[in-house]
Amino acid sequence: MALTFLVGALPFLFIASAHAQEMSQTQEVYAQETQIQEAEKKTSQTNPWLDDYNTPVGLTYGFTATLQTTYIWRGLYSGGLNIQPSANVGYGGLYVDMWWNIGTPDWNFNSFQPELDLSLGFNRWGLDVHLLYIHNFNCGFFDFNNYPDKGNRLEINARYTISSKLPLSFLWATRIGASDGYVNAAGDTIMAYSSYAEISYTQALPYGLSLYGAFGITPWRSCYTQYELGFAVQNIEVRLRKDWSLHKRLGLMLQGVFTCSPSMMAADKTTTEWHPKSPGRQAINANLALGISLK
Repeated sequence: MALTFLVGALPFLFIASAHAQEMSQTQEVYAQETQIQEAEKKTSQTNPWLDDYNTPVGLTYGFTATLQTTYIWRGLYSGGLNIQPSANVGYGGLYVDMWWNIGTPDWNFNSFQPELDLSLGFNRWGLDVHLLYIHNFNCGFFDFNNYPDKGNRLEINARYTISSKLPLSFLWATRIGASDGYVNAAGDTIMAYSSYAEISYTQALPYGLSLYGAFGITPWRSCYTQYELGFAVQNIEVRLRKDWSLHKRLGLMLQGVFTCSPSMMAADKTTTEWHPKSPGRQAINANLALGISLK
């Protein structure tokens, strides 16, 4: 009888032993996962710059439209009253963006100045690298002849933002073709590879407000200084923005922008004056914008 009981109990003993072993392994795995989570939590607390961006999954898209009193670009006056719609579509970090500027070059409203920007890029881990094509409609599409004063432009842009907890951003942009040249004493057109570098920071404030500040330079002779200077402080910019959420995917924003170009102020003291008939001479500019977004 004892032998019979032992034989009959063996399967149960094996099952109990296997279950105990499985429970022990599960507890070990859980303990290891807990330690990893605690370590990651501790690291994220002590290192707020740790990448916390979500991995892009599936298809993404968005649309924005902004009405602006002034078109200011990297510290330079680039147009008067305008509307700037844009649309983008992406998948897994890769994206295509189309941006329009529809407006006038000044406040005289004597002419029309459309612009189209196309971007093809990759955005992940806080890094955004894209190829930017700028078309100004004064020559054919994708005409990359090196016009000193007009034509299309082609740029490589790279921006890195540390994290949402530390939104410190670094930008480098270099023209690699098209409208970017100057004529030397021998009459030859020299490719300038105009470049712009910028550091910026966005501070979140209560009530949906945010404060943005940027400091930009051009490292060598470039279009930003009319090809007349070498290294120059190009742009100091401050933005105050208010955002409203109208719906789960629909947003509204109101933004005020103040910019100045120290290089222009140093070169010509009269640029600090107000020139409504020649706004391109202004080193100090301001802009008020109202925008809507769908994401």
